Amino acid sequence: MRRFAVIGHRAMSKGKLPLNDLAGGAGRMDVLIRAVMSALLTSHGLRPDVEVILHLQGGPGPHRRLKFVGSELRGFHAEERSVAGLIAKAIQQPMPAIGQWTERTPGLYDGGGKLSQTLKEWSDSVVVRLDADAERLWREGGSIPISSKPNHPSVAFLLSDDQPLETNEGTARSLGSTWLQGHHAIAICHFLLDEGVELNL
Repeated sequence: MRRFAVIGHRAMSKGKLPLNDLAGGAGRMDVLIRAVMSALLTSHGLRPDVEVILHLQGGPGPHRRLKFVGSELRGFHAEERSVAGLIAKAIQQPMPAIGQWTERTPGLYDGGGKLSQTLKEWSDSVVVRLDADAERLWREGGSIPISSKPNHPSVAFLLSDDQPLETNEGTARSLGSTWLQGHHAIAICHFLLDEGVELNL
């Protein structure tokens, strides 16, 4: 299983999502949507072994989590506004209690809680916090195999929107010295895992 937790510091957690202003009024929800799409979509389908949890921390009200499960999703299309529509329907509903998940549409679950709750639920995964200033994610001297050999255990990645990720949870690892947008970072993580590059975990 590959897991991604994306922190949306200003992302709306409740109310009517402004579909025509995802970058502004919705609290950079556009960044989170691109991350979800990068995590789940391939050229012609969905990755069944991927789970993404968006952390909506911009209010109003307490933090909210939306979980996308690749093996269960239906009606998920490669278009930002379509994904925004799924999120919009979810956040108009009453928020479930912390530790409880309510399925809003097939493969999309809604729940309360913060990153600490997500990490508790991901106790069977190696947790990696993406940080450009840390050691590289791949082992020194590692190389890209001639043929794809995906063979990695369950791993979870923590990343943020356009603001710094303020947590010390997980093992800090870098994809390079340049700070990347979240959806680009996710694509690189998938590439390394798909090809079987030896990771520095």
